[in-house]
Amino acid sequence: MPQIRIADAAKLLGVSDDTVRRWISSSALESTEDASGRMVIDGRQLAEFATEQAKSLPDSGSVTSARNRFVGLVTAVKTDAVMAQVDLQCGPFRVVSLMSSEAVEELGLEPGSVAVAIVKSTNVIIESLE
Repeated sequence: MPQIRIADAAKLLGVSDDTVRRWISSSALESTEDASGRMVIDGRQLAEFATEQAKSLPDSGSVTSARNRFVGLVTAVKTDAVMAQVDLQCGPFRVVSLMSSEAVEELGLEPGSVAVAIVKSTNVIIESLE
């Protein structure tokens, strides 16, 4: 199972290291020590936590345009004999990709894995929240 260091978990969730440590102190997240004695979080648990946090985020009201490269946690993988659906939680954004089951296997994607969603589109709609 992937183990995510505190600093990396903070980057993936879009918060500070101290926020992640406070979540650990308040038992919202569980941590263990890796072989080097560093505090880490189980990737699957972090994926579940990220999904729950994203559901509860209020509208920020900021004016932004999303980038086309999203680093995030795999939160779900649904496969059949040929195709697969992979869900990533990229901060407050959920990104879903449809790909071959073979690609999922080659990439080693599973809940708790860290992955990058790269979006190429000829039509992007930008909305201002002013």
